[in-house]
Amino acid sequence: MAGQLGVLNALDVAKTQMYHFTAIVIAGMGFFTDAYDLFCISLVTKLLGRIYYTDYTKPKPGVLPPSIQAAVTGVALCGTLAGQLFFGWLGDKLGRKKVYGITLMLMVGCSLASGLSFSNSPKGVMATLCFFRFWLGFGIGGDYPLSATIMSEYANKKTRGAFIAAVFAMQGFGIMAGGMVALIVATAFDHKYKVPSYEEDAKASMVLPAFDYVWRIILMFGAVPAALTYYWRMKMPETARYTALVAKNAKQAASDMSKVLQVELEAEEEKVNKVVENENQKFGLFSKAFAKRHGLHLLGTTTTWFLLDIAFYSQNLFQKDIFTAIGWIPHAKEMNAIHELYRIARAQTLIALCSTVPGYWFTVAFIDYMGRFAIQLMGFFFMTVFMFALAIPYDHWKKKENRIGFVVMYSLTFFFANFGPNATTFVVPAEIFPARLRSTCHGISAAAGKAGAIVGAFGFLYAAQSKHKNETDEGYPTGIGVKNSLIMLGVVNFLGIVFTFLVPEAKGKSLEEMSGENEEDGDEAIEMAGSARTVPV
Repeated sequence: MAGQLGVLNALDVAKTQMYHFTAIVIAGMGFFTDAYDLFCISLVTKLLGRIYYTDYTKPKPGVLPPSIQAAVTGVALCGTLAGQLFFGWLGDKLGRKKVYGITLMLMVGCSLASGLSFSNSPKGVMATLCFFRFWLGFGIGGDYPLSATIMSEYANKKTRGAFIAAVFAMQGFGIMAGGMVALIVATAFDHKYKVPSYEEDAKASMVLPAFDYVWRIILMFGAVPAALTYYWRMKMPETARYTALVAKNAKQAASDMSKVLQVELEAEEEKVNKVVENENQKFGLFSKAFAKRHGLHLLGTTTTWFLLDIAFYSQNLFQKDIFTAIGWIPHAKEMNAIHELYRIARAQTLIALCSTVPGYWFTVAFIDYMGRFAIQLMGFFFMTVFMFALAIPYDHWKKKENRIGFVVMYSLTFFFANFGPNATTFVVPAEIFPARLRSTCHGISAAAGKAGAIVGAFGFLYAAQSKHKNETDEGYPTGIGVKNSLIMLGVVNFLGIVFTFLVPEAKGKSLEEMSGENEEDGDEAIEMAGSARTVPV
């Protein structure tokens, strides 16, 4: 384009180089840590229930009361939502690099502190655990807009989708790592303390304080990958797009990218000044100009991410039933505390290995060929199909001879979530908004997703309870049942298909072309933004 700065054009057309892969690893290790920290809590909640809430006179080991369970698993999601909004905004105000280090140190400190949880009374342990997991989530939240924005602003336009998706795909390895660490720790303690199952000898099935160290070690290990990448994050230069278009320092942008690209670049200060002084490019987030150019885009990215996360985080709905039904996890009383942790970790690791991880990397492989729109639409479509296929004949799937089929359908649902909207909802907001608002808009979109996660994880946890009081989980009120909950999730996924049509296709286009930052005439830019919404199907 005529208005394109040389330094930005050089980034757009640059061949894939080592710095691209370095950026993927540095940003991706943040997401590896995010996933480890967010998902490892589901591995240890059963153990926490046994340690702090077991009454040895009862036939079953203790479990976390519903309110405590909701707090322990949900407080990090609430922190993540707040962090996405705050650090997204701060990333546009202070720069991507400055804020990137803050989020990482917060994650390291709170990972360690959440494993310490200063008390030995149930109330004290849960209170301090929830406090530190909120702030851990706050740091994790900042990683979403910053990692996506940094990767999009470093990448070339030909393979930008794959690079951003690769950063997000590190989540799959983080989930797997959580399961593997739990397996290693559980195996080590099992060899050290050979104890009977709960129904054989309730008191002997729990060795305290030794077993209390198990969950702490698993949570604290999340600090390791984050700490390892801190040095490399601090060595990354600020992105040229932020330096040139927001900080208005053409000389620094050219200098930084000359080192990265290993070419001589001209500092085009006059052209930078022309771009940033253009009145048509000074509109704010809450202006009419933003609403006209990007209002529908922001509505599309927020609603699709919200709807996707309702379905994605509601997987706990039937995970427990599946694992018990196929014999991966026996009834709690038939195991001791360490064996239960081992079985849960093994099941999560197998699901991640066979379904979650491949889905992420299918997106990486195909996103720059198929486009974001096609992958997102396909993902929502198949999630809708499989949800209804699970829901309508639900009584059929409950029969013993059909349980393997149920697991296959369940796995395919999450394969198409990851080879679909779970990846594209992360990629697209980093590509379609102006540089000065990019991190903020990504943070808003991601926060909408976490609001959906909270609805999915807790709203459906209660909704999926049986209609009959004697069949509900202990402490829960009656709900609408798993079958009706699955039907509702099918409808949620169908709405995801509808709102996907508000999201523009960014395949093969520069970031400035998508946002209209190169356009000198406001009407021309608006016309361009409108045409970007027209997606070939």
